[in-house]
Amino acid sequence: MFEEMTYEKIMERMLSRVPDTLDKREGAIIFDALAPAAFEMSILYTELETALDQTFADTCQGVYLDKRCMERGITRQPATHAIVQGTFKPVDLDLSGLRFNCGDYNYTVKEPIGNGVYEMVCETAGSLPNGISGQLIPIDYINGLETAEITAILIPGENEESDEDLRSRYFDTLVSQAYGGNITDYKQKTYAIEGVGGVKVTPVWNGGGTVKLTIIASDYTVPTTTLIEKVQKEIDSVAPIGHIVTVDGTTQKEIQIETNIVYQTGWSWKTSGNYIEKAIDAYFQELAKNWASSDQLIVRISQIETRILDCAGVIDISNTKINGNAENLILESNSIPVRGSVTDGA
Repeated sequence: MFEEMTYEKIMERMLSRVPDTLDKREGAIIFDALAPAAFEMSILYTELETALDQTFADTCQGVYLDKRCMERGITRQPATHAIVQGTFKPVDLDLSGLRFNCGDYNYTVKEPIGNGVYEMVCETAGSLPNGISGQLIPIDYINGLETAEITAILIPGENEESDEDLRSRYFDTLVSQAYGGNITDYKQKTYAIEGVGGVKVTPVWNGGGTVKLTIIASDYTVPTTTLIEKVQKEIDSVAPIGHIVTVDGTTQKEIQIETNIVYQTGWSWKTSGNYIEKAIDAYFQELAKNWASSDQLIVRISQIETRILDCAGVIDISNTKINGNAENLILESNSIPVRGSVTDGA
């Protein structure tokens, strides 16, 4: 709106109001007197443009977006802590409340699952610890402890909700109103639970009053039994009277890829394969991120080939097949893709 209000434009307007009988050239007293004011006003117009952007929901950011969302009772979801499965030997030790280290992160033992297996909470919030597994080292000496390791991620940690995700939730409330157990109501309640990355609501799926919630984990993988049970418990506590809610998770479809790759001189599958597999994994995660808003996901040969072509050492690609067929693969409504074998037949 104020793009034209530059220092030069402001000076021109100010000098136009000074009589021509006076010396208005650069270096003259009047010019030098007006220049600092013109410069400060140009800064003011820049800041005014920023203030206008922070006024409206589609352009505001940070705390200003938080204030706009609070007008509709929406708050930014904070970062959460990953819950992992710790396995210990011997199995008869009481480890509740004790702290362990694995790599760059510390963990506190919480609920026992049984037979030497415990739930553990990462002390660092966010998604970075989600990929951590392996040996646990006790922070304080534990008499009799033989082995300790992280064996699974039960509920992935989440980063603080981004501006774009929060903005999307804000606009969703303007499109449809949540009330009394409708689809929007169930979506809002489910998304608010730690560890949930997406949900599909199926009303009246098994007769009157029944509702099915199919969820995906916040790291866009198949949810664990622990996460499904947590969502079931929390939704049961807030579901309207007469509603019978069933929570289940997405399923994964293993994707086998066959293709013929032409490499640059000095390159081969041995040197390019890791890049190729990571590129395919990134594509499949993009699909999984769109699962909740899609009726069905489609694994496309063109997308696989495009991403492989972008990998180091690859010149060309042809004859790509997905699960033995030279055609796109349409997944079932509640399935997400996961990479199986990648075979280079060249």
